[in-house]
Amino acid sequence: MDNIYFLIMVALAALAIADLVVGVSNDAVNFLNSAIGSKAISFRTIMIVASIGIACGAIFSSGLMEVARKGIFNPGEFYFDEIMFIFMAVMITDILLLDFFNTLGMPTSTTVSIVFNLLGAAVAMALIKIGTANGSFTDVINYINTDKAIEIIVGILSSVVIAFTIGAFVQWVSRLLLSYDFQKKPKWTGAIFGGIALSAITYFILIKGIKGTPFADQEYALIGGITIKDFLETKVYEVILINFAIWAIISYILIQFAKTNIYKLIIGVGTFALALAFAGNDLVNFIGVPIAAWQSYEAWSASGLPASEFSMEVLSSKVETPTFLLFISGMIMVATLWWSKKARYVADTEINLSREGEAKEKFQPNYLSRSLVRFSIGLSTWVSNAAPNSLKNAVDKRFQKPVITLSKDKTLQLPAFDMIRASVNLMVAGILISIATSYKLPLSTTYVTFMVAMGTSLADRAWGAESAVYRVAGVLNVIAGWFSTAIIAFIASGVILSLISFGKGAAIAILLFAAVLLLVRNYISYNKKSKEIRVEDQLRRAESSSIQGVIEETAANISSVVKRSNKIYTNSINGLAKHDLDFLKKNKKQGNKLSLEIEDLREHTFYFIKNLDEAHVGASNFYINIMGHLTDMSQSLEYIGKVSHNHVHNNHKKLKYNQIKELKEIDQKLEDIFNRTQKAFDERSFEQIGMILNSKQELYDLVSQKIDKQVARTRTEESSPKNTTLYFSLLLETRDLITAMLNLLELYYAEHDSTIAPAKIEKK
Repeated sequence: MDNIYFLIMVALAALAIADLVVGVSNDAVNFLNSAIGSKAISFRTIMIVASIGIACGAIFSSGLMEVARKGIFNPGEFYFDEIMFIFMAVMITDILLLDFFNTLGMPTSTTVSIVFNLLGAAVAMALIKIGTANGSFTDVINYINTDKAIEIIVGILSSVVIAFTIGAFVQWVSRLLLSYDFQKKPKWTGAIFGGIALSAITYFILIKGIKGTPFADQEYALIGGITIKDFLETKVYEVILINFAIWAIISYILIQFAKTNIYKLIIGVGTFALALAFAGNDLVNFIGVPIAAWQSYEAWSASGLPASEFSMEVLSSKVETPTFLLFISGMIMVATLWWSKKARYVADTEINLSREGEAKEKFQPNYLSRSLVRFSIGLSTWVSNAAPNSLKNAVDKRFQKPVITLSKDKTLQLPAFDMIRASVNLMVAGILISIATSYKLPLSTTYVTFMVAMGTSLADRAWGAESAVYRVAGVLNVIAGWFSTAIIAFIASGVILSLISFGKGAAIAILLFAAVLLLVRNYISYNKKSKEIRVEDQLRRAESSSIQGVIEETAANISSVVKRSNKIYTNSINGLAKHDLDFLKKNKKQGNKLSLEIEDLREHTFYFIKNLDEAHVGASNFYINIMGHLTDMSQSLEYIGKVSHNHVHNNHKKLKYNQIKELKEIDQKLEDIFNRTQKAFDERSFEQIGMILNSKQELYDLVSQKIDKQVARTRTEESSPKNTTLYFSLLLETRDLITAMLNLLELYYAEHDSTIAPAKIEKK
């Protein structure tokens, strides 16, 4: 039986590595986003700076593992075998939960995850012990460190509101003072801003970095015979003022003589600071539990007592973590930072939510987001009406964004926000985490950095009328994810602990195997999602400024739409013939996906028109009509896919043999037209379009014949209203699909002829 604990230690070591990988993938968003979003420094430089910060933070995080040992539960109330089961349940749940959020691209809190995993597993084990001893439910309080647990939970939740509010206020004041033309301001303004930001960030580095060093608790005569840590925490104002004076002078020298962009320096130093804080503060979330388990195992092995009789009171004392383990952990975190695609996927979520202007909105509006936006607009209008016009105009002038000429829709290549906002994000997050550390208040670095970024976005008027409902919905979704993290972690870890407690080694083996399968499945699912549509089938935005250029560029899109339309329509008919629900479900998703891609192209129309040369404004009408016909096609296919899926999903009768036969006859005819159309556009042989258009009447007659046959069947032999409704719906929508496609071909053919004819006349 004793061997099981050695095997648990091996499993926990492997789980620690996996947790480091999934944890960094989620938390990289905390320190990368400001630098990446502002594009102040190159991506390679950002990664190097962040890597150094992570390495330093990991090495200096010794002594920060107390949460895993005694922060949530009272270790003296548990025996060695129970504590090992708790740790195993916590690690399995934590990895699966974080990987799930990474796959969704949603930033969550690793701190909240580990805290509620520990709480759920400890409560479940306490209830099992109480049940075995026939105790009272109220005895649970003896096993849980309730004061500390409540302090951690309240601190984490309150940080959400505080971070958002302070971030918004500081950004509003910063923009009011510096405006968007901050680069043109006198050098002394940049020096003062640099002094404030860099002194705040440096103090943050000192507070977070010094805490884990071996000399943090040593007394020095030079600073009055107190420790460095106490000096920094008690002499706050003196340290900040000296810091500010030094950094303001250095900033001025760098701006004046070295021609340094001080805002880039702030972003670089801030990125290093948050990376250091992340590693120092959050490393406990990844390896705290395995290290606590290893220290427990060492103490138990030396005791000679049975696992079920060895009290874990030993975990109540402070134990230093070996530096080599911290170093190895740091290297794993750095490697993950460089190679994890999911880290960048999660980062994209926050950057897009805080982006200025146009972005590919990931979240859909909901009732709450619309209500909040309406309330905010009403409140803003009321305040605006109450304020004097002179004050209102002065403030609006400071928030007036510079006009950037849009060229070929390069908007997404522009920075998501400017360097002032990036600097404020880093500065405010650093200050808040420093204050919390000074007062020994627990908080989530994810919550702080995310909410600061959202607060600065709101204050900076990045959420305009065109994007507000989407951005607010995104923030609400992320916050809901945070709460669900806590609930899921608590329940899941409790359930897994119960399974391990009763099933022992067999349960652990099965759970580990299931965890590996789920991780592999998520990895495959993520890769599949990333490559769902092959590159050659993706729709591309038109960037040409002439009709001829638009004809050439949209040809590829039309070919892709026709190819995918052919497949979606055929799959709908085949799915109905086989009555295959899964097949129809996948086909329905493909129809929805095509519709969304075409909708994305339609939203690009504004930038396309902006980019047109004055001599080719007529191309806008051609482009708009193309988008209209493509939209009609996608809507018909989406409807066909939906009604086909719903019919089978609702377990209605299969279509009759004659109905399927007639639909396949139409499908074969359409397939021929689709293939010829695709070939014409692939080869840019637009003369073939005329031959395709000659089949127009034949196609309409074919569909009309099938409608007449179904009318006759309905009057004489049809007995299923649902079948009749579905069949007529398919035929009518097929006719609409044919109409939209033929209208598109006629438009293209006519426009192509009109552009070719003048060229022929010129040659003559």
